[in-house]
Parts: sequence; structure tokens; C-alpha cells
Amino acid sequence: MAPKAEKKPAAKKPAEEEPATEKAEKAPAGKKPKAEKRLPAGKSAGKEGGESKKGRKKGKKSVETYKIYIFKVLKQVHPDIGISSKAMSIMNSFINDIFEKLAGEAAKLARYNKKPTITSREIQTSVRLVLPGELAKHAVSEGTKAVTKFTSS
Repeated sequence: MAPKAEKKPAAKKPAEEEPATEKAEKAPAGKKPKAEKRLPAGKSAGKEGGESKKGRKKGKKSVETYKIYIFKVLKQVHPDIGISSKAMSIMNSFINDIFEKLAGEAAKLARYNKKPTITSREIQTSVRLVLPGELAKHAVSEGTKAVTKFTSS
């Protein structure tokens, strides 16, 4: 058994010399499939891409934001003040974060009460739980006002 172990390292030396040339050959071959796999988003190989429907190209996927609503509220409060794109992005992230917290809390409340639907009652309770003090009171009154206006029209 000992002689076999000695022969294996001797057999590996010539094999180690060959992989150096194989690495040079395999490296470009290894890189090619990676380059072939990468396709632009929304496109696939062949004619199934954007040109399958009478030569029309796919447009950009729209991203929903609150930017226009933030801007409208800003102009209602301070008509002469603008907002930078960085500040707008921060405000958009803030609104998304608050939305997720409120929706998560409302979903928990609905689940606790074994209800399949999130209603204005769950939203109001989640606002009271998530937002602090005076902010919660103002939010509840604004929400009640909005729901009343919506149901009356």
C-alpha cells in the first residue's frame, strides 16, 4: 500500500504540468458561456424577445413612487420651496417604510381577529399603535376626514 501512495504523487506531477496549459485553454472557454448567459433584462435568446409582437419593442418597466404626491403636498404647504432629487428619494423611502409598518400591523390585527379583510378600522388601530402620540391623533383625524369625504361622494 505504501508504494501506491508514493506513485500517486509522481503521477500528479505530469498532470499538474498539463493543467497549466489546460487552464489557459479552459479560461477563455469558461468565460464565453458566462458572456453568452448574460442577456439584457426583458430579452431572451431568439425571436421570442421584444420583436415577437409585430416588431414592437418592450418599454421600460415602470416603478411606482410617491414623488408626484410628495411634490403636490409640498406645493400646498410651501408653494415657493422646491425639493432636491436626493431629498425626494429620502421622502419616498420614508413613505414606503411607514406604509409597510402600517400594512404589517393592520395585517396582524386582521389575523388576530380571524378576519380576511383589512378595513379602515384595522388601519386606524395600526396608526394608533405605530405612530407616536400627537402624530397618531392628527393622522386618525385626517384619515377619518378622508374616509367621510370618500363615502359621501
